Amino acid sequence: MRPSFNPRLINDPFHDPGLFIPFVFQNRALLFDLGDISGVTSRDLLKISHVFVTHTHMDHFIGFDHLLRLMLGRERTLSLCGPRDFIKHVEGKLSGYNWNLAAKYNYPLVLEVTEVHPDCKIGRSYCCKDRFKPLGEAVRQPFDGILYREPAFHISAAILDHQIPCLGLSIRERFHVNIIKEGLNRLNLEPGPWLTDFKQTLYSQTDPAELFVVKGPGQPKKNQFVLGDLARQIARISPGQKITYITDVAYSQTNREKITNLARDSDHLYIEAVFLEKDRQLADRKHHLTAHQAGKIAARAGVRQFSIFHFSPRYTDQEDLLYQEAMDAFERFS
Repeated sequence: MRPSFNPRLINDPFHDPGLFIPFVFQNRALLFDLGDISGVTSRDLLKISHVFVTHTHMDHFIGFDHLLRLMLGRERTLSLCGPRDFIKHVEGKLSGYNWNLAAKYNYPLVLEVTEVHPDCKIGRSYCCKDRFKPLGEAVRQPFDGILYREPAFHISAAILDHQIPCLGLSIRERFHVNIIKEGLNRLNLEPGPWLTDFKQTLYSQTDPAELFVVKGPGQPKKNQFVLGDLARQIARISPGQKITYITDVAYSQTNREKITNLARDSDHLYIEAVFLEKDRQLADRKHHLTAHQAGKIAARAGVRQFSIFHFSPRYTDQEDLLYQEAMDAFERFS
């Protein structure tokens, strides 16, 4: 099965956390955490439509200015989401600059900012041409564990404890549509952007009896198909991907239960492992996980694969110890 998105950590495990999630065959990406993003190309950063920030400690939020500067003067909307007080923190960033020339930009950038509370989500919008003043009143919606939803996927969150609220994040594809090349060949259809439209039509649960038009250069004259018939010939449906991202959390029973539930059956879990188990007291004081704890959580969640990151610099040139400790725990508790 070819994946729909190919996540990758934006830095090596000793530097700022962050997960870049590009979508295959789409000029689009998501970002979990917004620390130092200088190692990500501008081309990739401009693919980002949504950013989900676990919390606003500097190593998770300092990249806001970099991303904002790159997107200024572009006609687009950037959505940002974070925990309690996130709106205040974004407004603080925006108020640190003078926007007297913003009205002269040819294309308006709009920021849609959402902060998450245990029982609700609060959203506000800001337009560059209005000097990033709030557009209207804040909008309050119920929060049921889902931060964001599209027909093809949704993003869930758990509010975890790092002495401040910190979001655990998980993206789950509803199902995966794998295109059968032989089926395309039998129908004399050329791959192209129309396949994205085709997949979105399936994700939207469109009536299989409806007609679907294949659009694009190089397509045959007979370009109209019954959706269900076309799907049977060119598509293989399989379970969707699930990717979970956990960082900056204390090893408390409440956190463990929330993380396990959020990450259960993930195809890939990205989880911090800041300290070795021999330094567990230090991990407890700083409200972080050890590599042993990370591996144990991954095992209890039943994940298929996991990667650790966010290593303390005290283990420079000793990262093999962290990897080995996490894998030992994973194998022991699986």
